[in-house]
Amino acid sequence: METKANELVESFLKPEYIEPPPEDTRFNYVVDIYTKWYRSSFYFCAKYACPGPNAISPFFETKFARMEYAGDGFFNLSYMRHTKKWFEIFKGLSVDECLETIRDFPHFMP
Repeated sequence: METKANELVESFLKPEYIEPPPEDTRFNYVVDIYTKWYRSSFYFCAKYACPGPNAISPFFETKFARMEYAGDGFFNLSYMRHTKKWFEIFKGLSVDECLETIRDFPHFMP
């Protein structure tokens, strides 16, 4: 599963969402996308650069998609809302279905 997810990150998510630094340094931008397990959930994460002069930190990281293991090889798929709360929109998907959904649905973007 991790191998397939990392292939999605390298072949689609990074080329789609990582761009050169903007000329206007007031805005944050994505510098890396990666995956990680935590307990029974698998996360897609983004690392942002904060180049502005008033930035508290030069970088911050966020999770933007979560595959929560539901048993028998199936997962519940959620995205992080602007409210900083997970919103589950799919239940009982296979790994391949989760990865296709993350690639195809605009909810699952960093």
